[in-house]
Amino acid sequence: MVIEQPTSARFSSSLLRFFPGVMLLAVIGYAGKFIEQSVSRYGKSHHLSLPNIEYVLWAILIGLAISNTIRIPEIFKAGIDTYEFWLKVGIVLLGARFLLGDVIKLGGLSLGLVLIELLVAIALMTALGRLFNLSPKLITLLAVGSSICGVSAIIATKGAIDADDEDSSLAIAAILALGAIALFTFPFIGHLLGMRNHAYGLWSGLAVDNTAEAVAAGALYSDAAGKIAVLAKTARNAMIGFVVLGYAVYWASKGQAQTVQNKALFLWQKFPKFVLGFLLISILATAGVFHKEQIGSLGNLSRWAFLLTFAGVGLRTNLREMRKQGLRPFIVGAVGEIVIAALTLGMVLGADRIFHFA
Repeated sequence: MVIEQPTSARFSSSLLRFFPGVMLLAVIGYAGKFIEQSVSRYGKSHHLSLPNIEYVLWAILIGLAISNTIRIPEIFKAGIDTYEFWLKVGIVLLGARFLLGDVIKLGGLSLGLVLIELLVAIALMTALGRLFNLSPKLITLLAVGSSICGVSAIIATKGAIDADDEDSSLAIAAILALGAIALFTFPFIGHLLGMRNHAYGLWSGLAVDNTAEAVAAGALYSDAAGKIAVLAKTARNAMIGFVVLGYAVYWASKGQAQTVQNKALFLWQKFPKFVLGFLLISILATAGVFHKEQIGSLGNLSRWAFLLTFAGVGLRTNLREMRKQGLRPFIVGAVGEIVIAALTLGMVLGADRIFHFA
């Protein structure tokens, strides 16, 4: 006779499997913070002008060093995979730092730029994919990943258009590789051009595909830029349901995907719910529900959630695995991303000149 575990015991057991990996994220994130503070203290005590390297970069570098030098034991993987959950928690909590008027003002501007970026990215990736003779559904996945929100968009689209596992793996590898490169190139370009925090954060949110990397690229520049990157990327993420629906209908019309029966339900299922959480917290903050100390506490919790996220970005970036995926998808993605980054940079600098960002 098989004796079933009580529901509470099964729940506790499922939570415990995440514990080792989450603790690893916390240790790496805290190590990044510790190194940043230690370098700063050493510079001050010895009257040295040392470069201020943010904990974000330290956490990513530590994660990269681990994931690319040793084989991470299986026991840690479930917890490491929660890094996207902590990203969404951090974004929701960050809503307390934005008044609703600011969200609407910047969100409206961001949404206008997002629509331009979306159309350009889809058209460009489609043209490049055909030029390099990639499979049609791989082209779709690259187009969605580069125009909306990276890996999440690719995964959502894969099921909607019945794409092959190999195509989705190739698209994900290309997007992750390019996101890792953006972490180092975007801050450098921003400083080289002397971009202000607001403009740089908006550019990061528009041009970097994966949400985690977009937030990290903003935070690497400054805390203020990181906040704007979150807001711009959130506006971009909100478009995922419409784009995936469009491609699902397109492939269904060709008899190569299931027909979407209920379009409204499909949109709700694909819509990123953390966007609603961000807006709810912003509305509560605007209504004065939180006092100053509580807003500060929510901001600190948001930073801790992002700290776990950035550690996960490093741990999930395995350069050896990416090299195995072949060059053509990476070349298409790289050329497309360079053009998109240049175009969005021009749009942001133009908008900054018109609207005079703070």
